[in-house]
Amino acid sequence: MRVAFGADDDNECVATVRAFIADRYELVPADLVPSGVDGWPKMAHRLGTLVATGEVTYGVVMCWTGTGTAIAANKVRGVRAAQAADAWTARNARRWNDANVLALSSRRLAPDIAVECVRAFLETPDIDPEEQMRIDELAALDE
Repeated sequence: MRVAFGADDDNECVATVRAFIADRYELVPADLVPSGVDGWPKMAHRLGTLVATGEVTYGVVMCWTGTGTAIAANKVRGVRAAQAADAWTARNARRWNDANVLALSSRRLAPDIAVECVRAFLETPDIDPEEQMRIDELAALDE
């Protein structure tokens, strides 16, 4: 599975998540933006484009809160970026919303919790069949 990864900074949490993805999946970098440099919206948008075009299966994006990069990725038609701070939310973003991008805080999550979120997100391949109608409604909003 090809997974795009991008972050707005480099710290222990970012490095741990990047290493986890690279060890288990084909990592496709969406470019790391150096600390203090504008450009993270473009990085997150580029990651969303990789997902929406099918160049990768999923994306994981990180910024200080996870909010800005989720917003930027969601500007791409077909992207369903979900912000999560725990594995339950990450797993169910896949199951109940068919999320294809996971957004995480690089500052508020411990590295092991961030990895749990990524693992739960990437290892939940199937959506809940009972949610298909609502997932279809979400997709129709893109049209």
